[in-house]
Amino acid sequence: MCGICGEATFLGQPASVEAVAAMAGCMVPRGPDAEGIVARGQVILGHRRLKIIDLSEKSEQPMVDPDLGLTVVFNGCIYNHKELRAELEAKGFRFFSDGDTEVIVKGWKAWGTELPKKLLGMFAIAIHERDTGRLILIRDRLGIKPLYLSEGAGRLRFASSLPSLLAAGGVDTSIDPVAFNAYMTFHSVVPAPRTILSGVRKLPPATLRIYEPDGRTKEEVYWTVSYERSAADVARSFGEWREALHDSLRTAVARRMIADVPVGVLLSGGVDSSVVVALLAELGHKSVETFSIGFEARGGEEGDEFKYSDIVAERFGTTHHKIRIEESRLLDALPGAIDAMSEPMVSHDCVAFYLLSEEVRKHVTVVQSGQGADEIFAGYHWYPPLASSNDPAADYARSFFDRDHQRYLSHVSPDYAGADSARAFVDEHFATPGADDAVDKALRLDSTVMLVDDPVKRVDNMTMAHSLEARVPFLDHELVELAARIPAEHKLADGGKGVLKALAREIVPPEIIDRPKGYFPVPGLKYLEGRTLDMVRGALDSEKARSRGLFRPEYLDALYADPKAHITPLRGSELWQCALLELWLQRHGV
Repeated sequence: MCGICGEATFLGQPASVEAVAAMAGCMVPRGPDAEGIVARGQVILGHRRLKIIDLSEKSEQPMVDPDLGLTVVFNGCIYNHKELRAELEAKGFRFFSDGDTEVIVKGWKAWGTELPKKLLGMFAIAIHERDTGRLILIRDRLGIKPLYLSEGAGRLRFASSLPSLLAAGGVDTSIDPVAFNAYMTFHSVVPAPRTILSGVRKLPPATLRIYEPDGRTKEEVYWTVSYERSAADVARSFGEWREALHDSLRTAVARRMIADVPVGVLLSGGVDSSVVVALLAELGHKSVETFSIGFEARGGEEGDEFKYSDIVAERFGTTHHKIRIEESRLLDALPGAIDAMSEPMVSHDCVAFYLLSEEVRKHVTVVQSGQGADEIFAGYHWYPPLASSNDPAADYARSFFDRDHQRYLSHVSPDYAGADSARAFVDEHFATPGADDAVDKALRLDSTVMLVDDPVKRVDNMTMAHSLEARVPFLDHELVELAARIPAEHKLADGGKGVLKALAREIVPPEIIDRPKGYFPVPGLKYLEGRTLDMVRGALDSEKARSRGLFRPEYLDALYADPKAHITPLRGSELWQCALLELWLQRHGV
């Protein structure tokens, strides 16, 4: 896990070492162990390293192979790098390191644009070809690793974090109105390629883009997930699917133990993370370090789920760490959590992950997380009603969106009262071939868009703020492909995630399975009052916020008067949503 960055110019002018150094310097938490910059005239690549695989300097980056004429920077982990190495050695390639980066170097020479299809893992990759002058950017299938872009004036800059691009300067920081509509409507999800800033874009998942020396580009989407099923898939029994899932998930969990440093598990006490712990026990891993977090209760909501994580830890003999966070510390950590966000993320549990990561990093460098199971196996409340829906896109929007378009227009200033682009995006996605069932349409949208630009981005940003690598076995692309083939009724069974719960009943304590669905409860950000409310009002009433003019003053006055009366369908605070955007903009100098 690392941070990558770079600059390419297309009008003959040299690239800027100073700009790349500024971007790399902004990503020290992503890679505290080493820094490297390689300049090749019109292309400069930069890297910050967090040592996970091959801890020696042989795997330093940018990695240069003068014989092949390739320079590579890479963020992520290739879980099948040893198998690919053997395949490449059989082709005659010789290696000077033991890491996964060199497999990418040799793999590009051997397989070209077929390379990403052979990689099992999470990755953002930049490759510079000396002989052609081309720059190649690649992002993993499910967008686990980020890659932000700023283009203009004959120049491309890219980085693992958006703030890194801001550090280099020259970015159009005006608000993108389409992204603003998505942020306010689609529960802070801004689908690729947009970001909240007009001058920053992100490479979409599963995308390989080639930049020619003159700036021309071509790209391909090298992977999609299909929800089409064969007759054999439809005829397969629930029990057979459960066993197939067991095998696939065990493999996914085993892959994510590949490291030259200790690997732990974020254990919430829910089904998903508990299954990961159970499978590690099946695989023979003993005394795995597990971590749970809890907060003070507020508004009748419990602030922790320790009673459940304790059950799992005891059953499987983990070395368990319970981390309780006082509310004063939570509020003190908010600025740091916002600074760590590459994009504004409204979910309350960002600060929870931020604080959890800080504590976990004192013990391990890598953790597995249960993130993604709900989006892959239909764990959310909006999926069951879609099974009988006559208008799936509308019913999905009614359940997931924070506000409909009429309310949106009454909340934002006239300057941003444009088209209902978020709803149009959902309509278009639901109409795309490859998923006929309404539930499948929603699962495809959530797993390839919402998951990428909310939960997965949240985990990446908050863990990397403390130099902690998070791995997500439920987003193993082979597991995702298997899950897509499972008929929707098997996933909807048992109140949602039916086939996963059936597997869980075989391997985890029953108390974990039949309890109410849990979240990271951070009541202090939902029930805004006292010190938090003062901070929120200070941001929204500031001179910068007034000059920006995103929200109607009468709407903000209504939110201030009674914050608890304005809760979104997904149980978030409308006031926090508005304030978080403004706080993010201000803390990032916008």
